[in-house]
Amino acid sequence: MTASAVTDRTTAGASATRRTRPRLVRFGPDIARYAVLLLFLVMFLLPFLWIWSSSFKSSIEIGRDPFGLPTEWRWENLERAWTVGRFDRYIGNSAIYCAAIVSGVVFLSCLAGYALALLPLPGRDVILVLFLLGLMVPFQSVMVPLYYLLRDFRLLETYWAFIVPAIAIRLPFGIFLMRGFFRGLPPELADAARVDGANEWAVFRQIMLPLAVPGLATLVVFQFMWTWNEFAMPLVFVQLEELRPVSLGTMFFFGRFTADRGMIAAGVTIAMLPVVLLYLVLQRKFIEGITAGAVKS
Repeated sequence: MTASAVTDRTTAGASATRRTRPRLVRFGPDIARYAVLLLFLVMFLLPFLWIWSSSFKSSIEIGRDPFGLPTEWRWENLERAWTVGRFDRYIGNSAIYCAAIVSGVVFLSCLAGYALALLPLPGRDVILVLFLLGLMVPFQSVMVPLYYLLRDFRLLETYWAFIVPAIAIRLPFGIFLMRGFFRGLPPELADAARVDGANEWAVFRQIMLPLAVPGLATLVVFQFMWTWNEFAMPLVFVQLEELRPVSLGTMFFFGRFTADRGMIAAGVTIAMLPVVLLYLVLQRKFIEGITAGAVKS
């Protein structure tokens, strides 16, 4: 082999090494970033996978192999939790509560957020501060006076005992979120509609509200999740078994079936599925609303 051939091979190898190194340097941070995200994804999914797989096992199998897949899929656990555990009643009650509370909060938050963001109201900043004071008041501090107020209005042990206070307590966050989202929309669109003869209600309903769908999706997901998982408020105001939401019913379900861990896992699975499904349906709009509307001042 001649000296020139050896030199050519050495030069080619050095050139290949130089081409490879910048590529590794360029993609190295991305690889590390995705590796960390994948690690957090696995950590997030493991509890869900564990409880879902446990819902198809017997208590003996859970004790013998808590993290393994079921050797025999016991679908009757879900059926018994739905019927014997009365999750059919609890899910129905939670659906009523969520429909009323989420609708009320979204409707009132959109109206108030639009007015505080785009209308020339006198003292609107002061009004906003008064609304936001509600974010600083925990439910435990107003629980006792609310109880007596609901008792005087004869609303205790009814659906309204949970619906009315929940709407009032959740409104400050909804107004803050929707005001920030409406402020992020181009005001020229509303001005053009007014020039064309549209009144303020038409501007809100036909122009600005359709553009606020990502913010609405964000608000719906938050309110649904909080209402579905609310425990303290129905525990104090709604104690009849016929009116219990799924969060309260799950606690009593645990007390009745403590020894049957498969049944408990099945009940938890039924309780969490609606929230997971709603987020999967609205995840794109939810993320868009979080990144676009919630960061606006």
